[in-house]
Amino acid sequence: MQARYRLTIRCPDQVGIVAAVADFLARHGASIVEANHHTDLEEGWFFMRHEISDIQLDSAAFQAAFAQLAERFQMRWRWHEIQQRQRVALLASKEPHCLLDVLHRWQCEDLPCDIPCVIANHEAMKQYADWFGVPFHFVDFNHQSSTEAFAEIAALLKQYEIDTVVLARFMRIFPSDFCQQYRHRMINIHHSFLPSFVGAKPYHQAYERGVKLIGATCHYVTEDLDEGPIIEQDVVRISHADSLADMVRKGKDCERRALAAGLRMHLQDRVLVHGHKTIVFA
Repeated sequence: MQARYRLTIRCPDQVGIVAAVADFLARHGASIVEANHHTDLEEGWFFMRHEISDIQLDSAAFQAAFAQLAERFQMRWRWHEIQQRQRVALLASKEPHCLLDVLHRWQCEDLPCDIPCVIANHEAMKQYADWFGVPFHFVDFNHQSSTEAFAEIAALLKQYEIDTVVLARFMRIFPSDFCQQYRHRMINIHHSFLPSFVGAKPYHQAYERGVKLIGATCHYVTEDLDEGPIIEQDVVRISHADSLADMVRKGKDCERRALAAGLRMHLQDRVLVHGHKTIVFA
């Protein structure tokens, strides 16, 4: 089977980008399986995502040759072999619904990744990791400092050679250096339709305000709490007849759907970050 690749590009918009990339690929015998383009007219930026097969260059040769074209157009680009699955670590606290959903989708081959470990700050999460045969690590935040606990997590992520970190309702605020290290590689699910109701207990805030729509937001983690670039959102309609418990129950369904969709698009290189926004080639 021929190897397949993804090429993603961000650069200042100008005439000739698509033609130059297509010509380069054609000269090296590549077939474009899927092509996505978008231009931000206000900011003058161009975004591209291609899936490619049958190219006559290996990855090292491609990257060396393409670098010259990329320099010409001031491209920020990424070349990824699709068969090389990302290694994803799942972090959780008390709530298991997002953790279980991601593990189930992974086991069913619905998510194209490897999950080498589950990390949690509550030992009760071990039963779920064991159920799916995934190594579990408990990190105690109560009997050591937060700095020591995050250092332990960092060591585990390094040990397992993790590419992407998923916070499946991991209720801890990460230090700045951690956010920088995993910039645009750490995904959170927030139980609110951001930017509304940030922080703790968003369902309680929504219930008190009598809102008619609640939702969940899958986003990249930054130093600013709940303000990272948004990947995916999901909503559900509610009414005056819904209790707080009803809102929490319905909201959990939104959380599962938004996290799974956002993670899948991230794994497929469909999310390009530009400033505080994302371009998502769904």
